[in-house]
Amino acid sequence: MSRFFADLTPLRVSQAYRRLWLGNALAAVGAQLTLVAVSLEVYALTQSSLYVGLVGLFALVPLVVAGLYGGAVADVYDRRKVALVSGFFLWLSICGITAHAWMGVENVWLLYGLVALHSAAQGVNQPTRSAIIPALVGHKLLPAANALNMMTFNFAMMGGPLLAGVLVATVGYAWTYSIDVVAYLAALWALFRLPPLPPQKDETDGADPQPRRVGVRSVVEGLVFLRTRKNVRMTFLMDFAAMILAMPRALLPAIGALLVGGGELTVGIFLGALAAGSFLTGVFSGPLMRIHRHGAAVTWAVAAWGGCIAGFGAVVWLASGEPVPPDGSLTWWVWPAALLLLLAGVSDAVAMIFRQTILQSATPDHLRGRLQGVFIVVVAGGPRLGELVSGSVATVVGESLTAVAGGILCILTVFVLARRFPGFLRYDSRNPTP
Repeated sequence: MSRFFADLTPLRVSQAYRRLWLGNALAAVGAQLTLVAVSLEVYALTQSSLYVGLVGLFALVPLVVAGLYGGAVADVYDRRKVALVSGFFLWLSICGITAHAWMGVENVWLLYGLVALHSAAQGVNQPTRSAIIPALVGHKLLPAANALNMMTFNFAMMGGPLLAGVLVATVGYAWTYSIDVVAYLAALWALFRLPPLPPQKDETDGADPQPRRVGVRSVVEGLVFLRTRKNVRMTFLMDFAAMILAMPRALLPAIGALLVGGGELTVGIFLGALAAGSFLTGVFSGPLMRIHRHGAAVTWAVAAWGGCIAGFGAVVWLASGEPVPPDGSLTWWVWPAALLLLLAGVSDAVAMIFRQTILQSATPDHLRGRLQGVFIVVVAGGPRLGELVSGSVATVVGESLTAVAGGILCILTVFVLARRFPGFLRYDSRNPTP
């Protein structure tokens, strides 16, 4: 039976990775509390899905700039120091969001500004931490390490949104944010205990082994590598198809308040269901370690995501034909909708494991920070851009039809990409060709 469960070898063989994994797990719970609470607070202040979607816009621009630049920084300086300094500024931004709530400012534009600062710090911190992992566990254990990382992140996403909904409804925004302030200290402690991690001077691929300084040129070198490597580029295009076209997160507050009932509690259930699917995939990821056709796995997983989101929208559309109870309590439609989101979470987790592994395995170390910067821009920026798109479309056609149309467009886009770049379907992890 052990072959069906997650491979724990990276935790056993690398004390540094184990410490980082534990610290990030605690910090991830706090991060989900803040992410969900900000969306709920914005909706409470504005009563608009469009304004909830704007949270994504204000986070996206600094994330793109800082993510690309931060990846270049990670390819020049000691990655431990870069992660530690950027992590400290990330913690300060969380403190600012918390202070905003404790002082009762209730200014949505100030909240947008704090989210932008948080996103900028995250844009430097996350690619640096991702570039660190191959040095801690080695290439052979990368799929297992990525599955473990995803499992803890999605455990936080599973419990965090539900906990956030309960906390916001009972103790308010200020106390909810305060938990994140304390929890993120665990991630800082884990980074502080890492050994020095300078970038490796890799002479492969005929490129400059290490940029001499951080600047536009070093960023461009990473983008040129991405432009000329179809398999690596396809991992980003597939994620864009899923996250921009079929990300339902900005729709959930209105769905919970107006269509299926339950308000904040329903939002927590839906987001928790997405995370539960991803978490269960991580727990039972053993069979995935035997898959070598990573490109095909990503393709089918993203198509399945689109199908689940379209089904979720269809359930919500059917639910809209029945009135929400006068007391705002949730209706039975919440549960089939949550089941479809759980299956969507499974699909997303499978795609994430293999996309990250392709990127880390097929990219030389001297470019890994810059490519991880692009990865973070896509992974974190894609959903935020998707929130803006879905929030805007929902104001015209409604939340349920937005989800249905987005899921169908995601499937069609995956089909077009697979036809356009058939080599991605043949990608084999035993010969990681970028």
